[in-house]
Amino acid sequence: MKLVTFSCRGRVSIGKVVNDQIIDLPSSDGALPHTMLELLQAGPAALERARSVELDQAVTFPLDDVRLEAPVPNPSKFLAIGMNYRKHAQEAIDLGVKIPDSQLWFNKQVSCINGPYDPVQMPLASEQLDYEAELGVVIGKRCRHVSVEQAPSVVVGYLAVNDVSVRDWQMRSPTMTLGKSFNTHGPIGPWIVSADEIPDPHTLKIRMKVNGELRQEGCTSELIYDIWQQIAYLTTVMTLEPGDIIATGTPSGVGVAMKPPSYRRIGDVMRVEIDGIGYIENVVVAEPNRAE
Repeated sequence: MKLVTFSCRGRVSIGKVVNDQIIDLPSSDGALPHTMLELLQAGPAALERARSVELDQAVTFPLDDVRLEAPVPNPSKFLAIGMNYRKHAQEAIDLGVKIPDSQLWFNKQVSCINGPYDPVQMPLASEQLDYEAELGVVIGKRCRHVSVEQAPSVVVGYLAVNDVSVRDWQMRSPTMTLGKSFNTHGPIGPWIVSADEIPDPHTLKIRMKVNGELRQEGCTSELIYDIWQQIAYLTTVMTLEPGDIIATGTPSGVGVAMKPPSYRRIGDVMRVEIDGIGYIENVVVAEPNRAE
């Protein structure tokens, strides 16, 4: 099942993709919630009810006629792990960055979340805009102290993430959070692919293309800490909630590691592709020079 948040004809709703159609879930079944976060919080019974809505009995829209929004626009947490592919870790070492002996986590503030095809802003404060193609994990149940063996049971699905990074701001703080959290710098989507459609999330090919040129290519089999280890580590510290997003790391090939560094410019198009999930694509635009 591919779950989406979408806007069409002046309203925002949630749905599921069937072929080239989107089934509007709450319009088709009045017992279903109206937002993705509410649907995930409602648990397995609500998801099964959503799964049971049939195309021939549903309110539908052609996929081409809707705007896909961030699938989970308002999670409580957006967490990301650093240097979790060996070749990318070596890139960091070559740049003089110390590699820790344990998992390295940082926050992307949820205000950075962006739609799968929406523009990414070039900050007024920096020109060191970079990309990071990543597999995203969406948590499906409230959980704490989850073992590696239990971890698959708390995942509702997967999506693509571009962990857009502002490198000079990232390096100003050991937490990296500021350089990872500029507005619009968290494109996710295009939908949540339910976990039952991804039998093994550690076999997925992942790519980043910039203006059609391949910049990153890897496979989630190359993760240093796999997804289940990541969830076990995080839930040792905190409770994860339905809708929380975990970005699992990026392969080698980031712009900051090129010689000389290659940062994005206004007009560049960044495209993350993940086999079994799909792609997100975002053009770089100027940040408006005004208060919001």
